[in-house]
Amino acid sequence: MKFGFVLPGGTATQQVELAELADAHGWDGVFVWEAAYGIDAWTLLAAMAARTERVKLGTMLTPLPWRRPWKVASQVVTLDQLSDGRAILAVGLGAVDNFLGNTGEELDRKTRAAMMDEGIDLIKGLWRGELSYSGEHYQMDISGRTDLGQAAQPVRENIPIWVVAAWPSEKSMTRVLRCDGLLPNLVGGGPESVIEPDAIREMLAWLHERGGASEGFDLIVEGETEPGDADQTSEKIGPLAEAGATWWLETRWGLFKDAADRTKAIRDRIQAGPPRI
Repeated sequence: MKFGFVLPGGTATQQVELAELADAHGWDGVFVWEAAYGIDAWTLLAAMAARTERVKLGTMLTPLPWRRPWKVASQVVTLDQLSDGRAILAVGLGAVDNFLGNTGEELDRKTRAAMMDEGIDLIKGLWRGELSYSGEHYQMDISGRTDLGQAAQPVRENIPIWVVAAWPSEKSMTRVLRCDGLLPNLVGGGPESVIEPDAIREMLAWLHERGGASEGFDLIVEGETEPGDADQTSEKIGPLAEAGATWWLETRWGLFKDAADRTKAIRDRIQAGPPRI
């Protein structure tokens, strides 16, 4: 199992320094928040790529229907080249939440779902060198500039795309079949819903039966652990790993007294190193 850390915010300089700490203290990945307005995620990740050597780098997560997919494809492949193949793209529909703001983007869930499906296909096609796309929501043709397509190729054969899906919704889970990782939610569950080992087994079995979740596929779970509490960590993460989860993302979404308090708490947890099972 791999262990990543999701940074909840801070200035660009603070977040780059935290990524360096994670790289030095045994974490396998660093993920940053992509907001409507704030520190730009992809500029930030590019700076992290220049200052780290091992950790995978990505967003948690990119609201793909609210972004131009060819632009996202460009940003991710640029990060992949700068990091020598360490980029991961995590995508979702985008949360409709007043806390996150409203910038006039599409809010209808069905429409956003269709846009995300097309966006994933368009991005994967660009990374394969396919420079045109025609869909209901997106039209693209840059085939006259083949030099651009040749330059903008991933370091590896494939940049992993992780996608949010709701279990056991068949329509939502079908989307996972075109991707490389699953960020699972539960139908009817809130953001704090706990993913149990049996649910992980059921999801993976469902995907296997339909030709998905092949070798290298990731299933990602998240939560909080306290450093030094080996028993608690083993009880919380061990069964998830045995069921087939491949990544644990350490999160700290709780409120802090102020920004300095938050930064210290994140720094201390990163320096303590990832949980061990």
